[in-house]
Amino acid sequence: MKKTIFTVSGQALVGEELELRPVDIIIEDGIIAAIEETRHAPMIWICPAFFNAHTHLGDTIAMECRSNGDLESLVTPPNGLKHRILAAASPEDLVTGMHASIRGMITGGTAGCADFREGGYEGVTALKKAAEGLPFRPFIFGREGGEGIADGLGISSTRDIPDTEVLVAKAKQAGKKIALHAGERDSTDIDAALALDPDLLIHCTHATKKHLRECTERQIPVAVCPRSNWTLNVTSSVHHPPLQLMQDLGCTLLLGTDNVMFVPPDMFSEMAFTSTIYRVDPKVLLSAAIRGSELAGSPFFIRKGERANLFTIDPAQSTLHFSHDPVSSIVKRASGCNIGNNVFNLYNK
Repeated sequence: MKKTIFTVSGQALVGEELELRPVDIIIEDGIIAAIEETRHAPMIWICPAFFNAHTHLGDTIAMECRSNGDLESLVTPPNGLKHRILAAASPEDLVTGMHASIRGMITGGTAGCADFREGGYEGVTALKKAAEGLPFRPFIFGREGGEGIADGLGISSTRDIPDTEVLVAKAKQAGKKIALHAGERDSTDIDAALALDPDLLIHCTHATKKHLRECTERQIPVAVCPRSNWTLNVTSSVHHPPLQLMQDLGCTLLLGTDNVMFVPPDMFSEMAFTSTIYRVDPKVLLSAAIRGSELAGSPFFIRKGERANLFTIDPAQSTLHFSHDPVSSIVKRASGCNIGNNVFNLYNK
């Protein structure tokens, strides 16, 4: 069979360091075969695709539902508002809603996400169906029995789910990854979450230095969702989540958007908000918006030998033309409207 070979040329953010280099990226059958320096690269920015490290895509059908209440009444299983809405929804509506969210994420430069999928076996099946035929990789953390056909087990706070130790042991035996919400409302469930030896913690909004040092030493990534935290009133401070402390301690920081019910799954908006409120270095934020792809085993960073998952921006088509720092501009000013082309090489399971 004849190989498909093409070249993407421009100013690329290469490697985990996101080093801006003028290059030709040669792609063969979806794989980056070579990255060659060139003095003639056009002024087109080439950025690794985003990976949204925490979503609840099923919530799309509950978008802007005029809800009021605290974290427990809105999203805590099994009787939170979102769970009642999901239980009453038809399978067709769930699939249609998630498909629409995925298409919007693709338009915004996102090629994958780590989703906590409610609804057991049927819920996981619905998300797989929603992603069919799209260049998008959902890494699914199943719940309520859905973990059997998912990539991993997703647990709400250990205070919400009984027999978490049994669920985790069974999932690990089956080779599944483990992710838990922890420290979203307060810090009291973080120790219990860490005791389960997870592959990923979500939020850690109220984590202490001790908790974060343990995450660093044990190499447990933390997916933060700042817009969701502010929307759900679990923070009103730049110290929660403690992003600066996470950086200082060397935590592996990932970026997610959480419930579509409250926050659009738009990584550009998440980066811009987080940059404004928390003053995080733009390169750190951009890396956090990409690094979650390592959960799925095929990192999106632009490196020889990796699958090509990237997008291009022509700054000449907008005020980005005046930028002197592409990384800062992508984080603080860009949007999906600025994307010229997506090059996503992903295959759904």
